[in-house]
Amino acid sequence: MQRLGCAMLILLAQWLQSLSSEFGFFRVFQYLTFRAVMAALTALLIGLVAGPRVIRRLAELKIGQPIRTDGMETHHVKSGTPTMGGVLILIAIAVSTLLWADLSNRFVWIVLIVTLGFGAIGWADDWRKVVNKDPNGMPSGEKYLWQSIIGLLAALYLVFSISESSNFRVMELFWSWVRSGFDVNLPPKAGLLLPFFKEVSYPLGVLGFVVMTYLVIVGSSNAVNLTDGLDGLAIMPVVMVGSSLGIFAYVTGHSVYAKYLFLPHISGTGELLIFCSAMTGAGLAFLWFNTHPAQVFMGDVGALALGGALGTIAVIVRQEVVLAIMGGIFVVEALSVMLQVSWFKFTKKRYGEGRRLLKMAPLHHHFEKTGWKETQVVVRFWIITMLLCLIGLSTLKLR
Repeated sequence: MQRLGCAMLILLAQWLQSLSSEFGFFRVFQYLTFRAVMAALTALLIGLVAGPRVIRRLAELKIGQPIRTDGMETHHVKSGTPTMGGVLILIAIAVSTLLWADLSNRFVWIVLIVTLGFGAIGWADDWRKVVNKDPNGMPSGEKYLWQSIIGLLAALYLVFSISESSNFRVMELFWSWVRSGFDVNLPPKAGLLLPFFKEVSYPLGVLGFVVMTYLVIVGSSNAVNLTDGLDGLAIMPVVMVGSSLGIFAYVTGHSVYAKYLFLPHISGTGELLIFCSAMTGAGLAFLWFNTHPAQVFMGDVGALALGGALGTIAVIVRQEVVLAIMGGIFVVEALSVMLQVSWFKFTKKRYGEGRRLLKMAPLHHHFEKTGWKETQVVVRFWIITMLLCLIGLSTLKLR
């Protein structure tokens, strides 16, 4: 049994166990699956207990959601609903992860840093919306710049940490890459894996890996943010996709399971199950207050952070394509905005009048315009995400 001595509660359990043989049952704290369950319960409890207080505080500070004047008419009644509730999610995730995860694990820290970094960008964006009473918030160029900085730094770290188990060796490999004129061969497990195929890996090289990782992290962050437009619409798919990625993390970090299922074994990824479990618990707690009619919105502080977390975890466990499958709702929502804007600009330039492919973008608003009720859109998108997650999980065996 591997002994992990860096999580706070593990240290406490080992100390109690050393005092007396009567405390031998504390050995259960060393089991990854037990800590994952406890991480989920801890985050859930934090969210449920702190939720009412956070919502009251946001309301006292008059941090209410401004509603776009050109948006859905039925959403105008939501104006003033407390936003920035994503802070509650991030606190629950961070505290639970710090309590139950192995804090010497390199992947736990990079995911935490990316998550909180994107959360900080979202917080600044939400704050500008609230203070300036401007639904647009931070200019898109500025937001994209900060996302790009975090995404690129994470990509540069991950490209070498996938194949090395210590931060010291990661830095050594980085400097070797620089001294060699930016020419280092990466192991096959750092290539692009295709689901449903045994051991099919397309080599990307350092530059290709960095570009792909950057696109996955920043793209996932913005896709979740675009999806977060209805009560409960984004958080439940995040919970389902995050839970599924936790299973991939556990399998990838287990040498026996990874070999049996023809997945690359990457030492240390199993600890990400703790983070995914914490995200699941925090997300379910937030859903308690975010379900229709919502008492609080997560805002960009939550949506950007959670999307960035999903993208980073998918890269680490080498399941970028599977993330696109399981997070199909996020992908379609983002594409609907891109296509709507592109088609409008093209037709305006060609015909002098902009035309729309959809009644309104993102896609969930299009369905509202066609007559679907908000709750119908939300639950149906949940069902679709559940099916897509099952398809993604089936790739574990169907190869």
